[in-house]
Amino acid sequence: MIIVPKTRGFICLTSHPKGCEENVKNQISYVKSKGPIEGPKKVLVIGASTGFGLSSRITSAFGSNAATIGVFFEKPAAPGKPGSAGWYNNAAFEQQAQEAGLYAKSVNGDAFSKEIKEKTLALIKADLGQVDLIIYSLASPRRTHPETGVVYNSVLKPIGQSFTNKTVDFHTGIVSEITINSATEEEIENTVMVMGGEDWEMWIDALKAADLLAPGVTTVAYSYIGPALTEAVYRKGTIGRAKDHIEATAFTIGDKLKDLQGRAYISVNKALVTQASSAIPVIPLYVSLLYKVMKEEGIHEGCIEQIARLFQERLYINGETPVDEKGRIRIDDLEMRPDVQQRVAELWADATTETLPGTGDLAGYHKDFFNLFGFEVEGVDYDADVNEIVETPGLQD
Repeated sequence: MIIVPKTRGFICLTSHPKGCEENVKNQISYVKSKGPIEGPKKVLVIGASTGFGLSSRITSAFGSNAATIGVFFEKPAAPGKPGSAGWYNNAAFEQQAQEAGLYAKSVNGDAFSKEIKEKTLALIKADLGQVDLIIYSLASPRRTHPETGVVYNSVLKPIGQSFTNKTVDFHTGIVSEITINSATEEEIENTVMVMGGEDWEMWIDALKAADLLAPGVTTVAYSYIGPALTEAVYRKGTIGRAKDHIEATAFTIGDKLKDLQGRAYISVNKALVTQASSAIPVIPLYVSLLYKVMKEEGIHEGCIEQIARLFQERLYINGETPVDEKGRIRIDDLEMRPDVQQRVAELWADATTETLPGTGDLAGYHKDFFNLFGFEVEGVDYDADVNEIVETPGLQD
């Protein structure tokens, strides 16, 4: 079939298998170009099919020759109906890993559930024995609690008072003002239950109880802080409250891993174009301005550049991993450089529908967004007929 992008708001409803495959190959090539990493050898990535999770799996496999198990919740294709981008990403990764002689298997299902945890633990026990790195990179709008069955839904809202500021429709380039009402206490609690650290801790508890954690094990979850421009709707909003919770959970997990000489980290990463970030008002405008500044400075990074640097310059170095005053790894250091933030703030003040084409990188934002779904990728013939049915070599039944 011929697959074209179909969008509804910040959601792309279709994805292209060849474009997703090319994206994965490009990430693999980048990691290989940076040279070998004396890193992990047996890796579990929870949330492995897109974004930072996918890049973490690629970096582990093709930087450190690690055996990897990925957990994700993705939709396979049906005749005449493309699968999700994450499905195609994972299929491409596992095909490349298999060709390189690397172990790569995956579990598709709700990572919050007991069933998927048990299935994953059984796979680790049977095939790897233990894991020495666990990446936690889940992004979900809802969670069914495995103990109570209660369904929690997250929201993206400020706390305490409503918030009004600029935003941009990245499809049209129209800059407008938006007001977001403040969250209720229930909405705050629900967001923490979905996006906080409870599930990460449950995974580590289950792995440790089953004796599946190797001595010296490392676990990392991803977070974001961002600038003053976005803090009302992000870091000081509901999602920020969840980030506070997961960052506190890192210390709890770290204490539980002391007997294994293990360590638990939060890595604070750079703002990037993701389907989740595209849904947050204000963020697309900020990211388009940030991209413009960082590209001009020659310091722009995507997911794979961020994670390769995390592994090479933070996690797997001689000596202690450098952290900030709150114990967090900062891979957002280039984004948060004072000169970068000052320039973004200046551009923000002047941002209008008319000025944005010159002052921002909306074209870069737009391209990165469609790249997420395998579209607008260089070297792919989108007029060619493509088989939408793609099998994943290592998928466990």
